[in-house]
Amino acid sequence: MQKPKDVNTRGTAARPSVQIMGTSASATSQAAPFAPTHRSDHQGNSMAERRRSLQSVNSRNSKAKSIITNKVAPVVITNNCREEFQIHDKIQSANYSKGRISDLLPEHYLVLGEFFMVQDVYNRADVLNTTKSHGAPNFRKVKGNYPLFGMGQPSLSGFKQVLQRLQIDGCEEVIFICVREEPVVFFRSDGDFIPYTPRGRENLHENLHDLDRELNAEQIELTIRKELCDFAKLSENMFFVYNDIEHFKDEPKQIHILSEEDIHVTEEVYKRPLFSQPLHRYYRLPLPMEGAPLEETFDAFVNILRETPNLFLMRDSSKPLPALLFSCQVGVGRTNLGLILGALVFNHLQGASKSPRQEIQKSEHKLDFQVIQLLISRLPKGQQVLDEVDDAVAMCSEMHNIKDAVYENKLKLEGIAEDYQIQGSSTKGYFLQRTLQSLERYVYLLVFNAYLHDQYPQAFPQSFSQWLCMNAWIYRLLASMDSSELSAPARLITDGIRVLVSSEFLATDLLSTAKDMKVANFRRVSKMALYGTAQPNSEALAVVMSYLTDQRRGHSSVVWLNLQEELVLEANGQMFTPREPGSLEQPIPVCVQHPQQLQEMELALKQDILSCEKWLEVITEQDKQMRKFKSCHTVEELFVHQKSIHPGLSYQRIPLSDCCAPKEEVFDHLLEAMKSNLAEDPNCAFIFNCHNGKDRTTAAMVIATLTLWHINGFPECEEDEIVSVPDAKYTKGEFEVVMQVVRLLPDGHRVKREVDVALDVVSETMTPMHYHLREIIISTYRQIRMAKSEADAHWLRLRSLQYLERYIYLILFNCYLHLEKKDSWRRSFSQWMYQVAAKAGSVSAGSHTASSLFPREGNLFRKAQLMSLICLCAEDCGQALSHIMIRNNPVACVRRPELHCGD
Repeated sequence: MQKPKDVNTRGTAARPSVQIMGTSASATSQAAPFAPTHRSDHQGNSMAERRRSLQSVNSRNSKAKSIITNKVAPVVITNNCREEFQIHDKIQSANYSKGRISDLLPEHYLVLGEFFMVQDVYNRADVLNTTKSHGAPNFRKVKGNYPLFGMGQPSLSGFKQVLQRLQIDGCEEVIFICVREEPVVFFRSDGDFIPYTPRGRENLHENLHDLDRELNAEQIELTIRKELCDFAKLSENMFFVYNDIEHFKDEPKQIHILSEEDIHVTEEVYKRPLFSQPLHRYYRLPLPMEGAPLEETFDAFVNILRETPNLFLMRDSSKPLPALLFSCQVGVGRTNLGLILGALVFNHLQGASKSPRQEIQKSEHKLDFQVIQLLISRLPKGQQVLDEVDDAVAMCSEMHNIKDAVYENKLKLEGIAEDYQIQGSSTKGYFLQRTLQSLERYVYLLVFNAYLHDQYPQAFPQSFSQWLCMNAWIYRLLASMDSSELSAPARLITDGIRVLVSSEFLATDLLSTAKDMKVANFRRVSKMALYGTAQPNSEALAVVMSYLTDQRRGHSSVVWLNLQEELVLEANGQMFTPREPGSLEQPIPVCVQHPQQLQEMELALKQDILSCEKWLEVITEQDKQMRKFKSCHTVEELFVHQKSIHPGLSYQRIPLSDCCAPKEEVFDHLLEAMKSNLAEDPNCAFIFNCHNGKDRTTAAMVIATLTLWHINGFPECEEDEIVSVPDAKYTKGEFEVVMQVVRLLPDGHRVKREVDVALDVVSETMTPMHYHLREIIISTYRQIRMAKSEADAHWLRLRSLQYLERYIYLILFNCYLHLEKKDSWRRSFSQWMYQVAAKAGSVSAGSHTASSLFPREGNLFRKAQLMSLICLCAEDCGQALSHIMIRNNPVACVRRPELHCGD
């Protein structure tokens, strides 16, 4: 059937004879035939369509005398020749899609090209049964005396009823905050407006999220309304919606749409009733279904507080407190998060002494997570911050308890004996992600409460984002949130869940040193007692030690620094590390606070392998093999044995994360190791290793090179070479954000040039590896264009930023070495970054720098990856410097636009 036309009228002045679009329009009374202007691929019941179009025109102006046609649009001229109209066909040319849920249901137009409109809230979601009595599902007041309310999605009449209820309860000022991130539209029905949301065919129970990152929910709702009006015009003012998606009885339903007034968007539903209440205000604060909100979301909540003087300490105490009302779909998950935020604010407003702590029963589950213990140990008033959050969680726990959610997800994860696939996804991976997301939400509440302690008494001079930038150590702590490997049982290998992968498979010998040194990628920094290598076995370790202590080298003292943060064992004379069978190239890092924990885990793995009497699957350089191990040793045991042969050998393990910048504490440990050993023997040798002798080994060797130069003196730096290659400035490390750091650092150009020389010196023997930090930053980014999927592109983008972060950290560390040299570096790099640099900083430059790292490419990096640009300051000269911190939180990295429905 042919689609009817859109009829738009436009009044203009007319003369008895006018030239319209190249067509003469006569004023005679002769009726001209109506010629449709749509394309030939839309043929069908054209007479009915023409009749409806003419009726639409005649209903607008009953005095029409003639219709003149042309190739653009028909022209209607009135009898008195004073008005003319054109019939446009814009709707007909739009690229709208049709679809159906099943073969038994009718086909109809789809919103946004692929979605069905489904009634938002089903009856069973109203657990508290408050829709009739209060106007909204699951309407409730939190425990205690705070004017803090939560609810699910109401209709227009229901929202008015909620406001009346609050007015009866004495709430003069109401701040209503909708925390939904998905679009919602309201259809006229029986004198009310009922909420509907777009859903995908694959799962009609789940809401849509992240439909368009460039548009907010309000803009998407307006787009949906425009489409719905167009669909109605194309379908006799009717559109299909679905109310019963369980049984599809009498579905779909037809609704009448005559104009935009038959459809409301969220802002209209919530703002219009507030128009007559000058003390009531409405905000939309989109909160995620899972995990913690982004920093800008916390900033938006703080802005709401800033606009509410009655929520500050200097408020007029004679006035009642404003009521905070939060609403999501069914009033559970996101509403609960909003209520906790509100409870924390009220706690700081009224003081902990007035809070109803003793009246509220807390959760019985104690969250003994490493990240929580470390966080409260470093936060000022850490235990008080934790207690206040626990009180707020308990106060708002009628429908949902965040702490219980963390505990239950953890129990489910631990209860999975064997992993299995559900819809192509790992069950363990799913529950691990759920556990991390719920834990992340709880941890960010702790961080936000610490922010309130610091900023609330001062009326928020800093935003939450700015405050976090000034406390960048929190990002580092969040990066180690996944401590699940600490509790991973040693039997994963013997149970066949994981496999042992040999070092030959993981470490390609690009420098061809395995033949002579028995280990891959062995090398030395020119004219310095600094060496790097891949992970050696017992044979290779003996060869390397003999090489370093022979008559030619003559090193009586050798300091061996192992940088691996994953488990490593020697079995039957070959080095192995555990890996997941489906991700052999992906390391399994173990986030530990003390390196001794790695040794203890390796001992447990060793004992389990030796006690196992069955053959185990291993991955070697050639292929998969089944082996039974008769001997097994930890890395530390290998060095203990060598120390009995070479007494001058000392071994230390300093775990370093792959690809990204080392933690500040890693810089401290490396610097201290070099200082203490050089004090005893100025000629001692330092050797570093990771699994392949490439990434982490190179980073540590650059740190060691800079340190030795500061102790023994810098070599003469040659003038910068003229590089005549495309994008030469990137090869030279002249990224926009790096150069901003350089301009603000004391003697910044020299500081950067010294780092560049160190990188060149260390990487001189690395040419066969094609590995150079400055070049790998841009080369990794260039690979994004060839990524096979969005996930691969995201991973490459993050990798490029992590390498860039490492580069900037090396520059900052060199600056620290210069400025603190006069005091023999008594203040650690960690203390310098926190006490000297971060305390004097601001984030004024961050907004434009994040999008100008590679200016020719435009806005390359999303704010989600480049979390902040922190301006720091060098204490001695008062000069500011900039510093990138990437929120490489594993939870944040796995956030995906997944579909969810229930809160």
